[in-house]
Formats: sequence, C-alpha cells, structure tokens
Amino acid sequence: MNFDFKEIATASMILFAIIDIIGSIPVILGLRKKVGHIESEKASIVACVIMIVFLFLGKEILNLIGIDVNSFAVAGAFIIFFLALEMILGIQLYRDDAPETASVVPLAFPLIAGAGTMTALLSLRAAYAVENIIVAIVINIVFVYIVLKSSGKIEQVLGKQGINIIRKVFGVILLAIAVKLFASNIQGLLHQGSDMMASF
Repeated sequence: MNFDFKEIATASMILFAIIDIIGSIPVILGLRKKVGHIESEKASIVACVIMIVFLFLGKEILNLIGIDVNSFAVAGAFIIFFLALEMILGIQLYRDDAPETASVVPLAFPLIAGAGTMTALLSLRAAYAVENIIVAIVINIVFVYIVLKSSGKIEQVLGKQGINIIRKVFGVILLAIAVKLFASNIQGLLHQGSDMMASF
C-alpha cells in the first residue's frame, strides 16, 4: 500500500470540486420538495460503487478502444478546465436539467457520479496511486451523504451567496489543477510521439 496524505488531500479536493455537491443543494432541495424524501444512503452507496468500479475498469475500457491513459488525462484536463470556468463564471455549458425524481438513478448518476467525475477519476489514476484515489472517493461520499441528509440546514447557514462563493473558490482551485494535469500528461504524449517518430 502506498498511502500518501498529500495525494489523498489533492484527489479529495479535485473530486469535491467536480462533484460540487454544495452547488447542487438547490437541485437536491427541489427534489425533496417534489417527492418528499431522498434516499441518501442508497444514493451515496451506489455512487461510491459506480466510481470505484469505473476507477478499476475504466483503463481496461480505454485499452479496448486503443486509447492510453495519458491521452484520456489530457482530454480530462480540458473537461475539468471547462467545469472550472462554469463554476467561476456562473454559466452552464453542459449540465443536465434537474432530474424529476429523487430515485437512485438521478442522484447517484449523473448528479454525484457524472461524466465529469468519471473523467476526473481516470485522469487522477494517471497521476496518483489507486489506494489514495479510493480513500478520496470514500471521503467525498461521506461528505455527500452528510450534505444529502442536511441540505436544508446547510442552505440556511450558507445562503445562496455563501454557496456561490464556495463554488467560485473551488472553481479557481479546479482551474489550476486542470492546468497542472494537462502539463504533466502532455509531456508523456509528446514523449510517445517523439519515440514513434524515431522508430520510423
């Protein structure tokens, strides 16, 4: 096992910013008003299972279609970059509309374990140890569960302005992480490209 507190902390922050459960509180409250009850435990467990399964099988899926992790990480850096812009500028680029029910499917996927989260997981795997990413996933799922359980109280404490400030702060952090992720993986791609050129 190669547990590293710095890697766990960084991966946790990346996933926290991308999952953006604090920014999703208005959607969660809307769901609660529509159906009266949200299955917090089930949604959290299913989201955790989806993320861990994709963390292990995602690379194999990429190998089947002939894409290496470095290429996917660079693509992931672009997606994280645009997600960060979305958070900082308060715009919506490709977020789905609020789901109509509070069942496991719209909460666990795509609200918690969405496309951005999946991309981030494979991008993280290109840079960090798997066990550290798993710990980061569990930390985030625990936080997600707490937010789902107490979303009403959190909104009262933070207010809309507080939620917006948190989103913008994590947007800036996410932007810096996207740049770093791009820089570290583009070198691997350029190195592969130069090796291929040299082989001809």
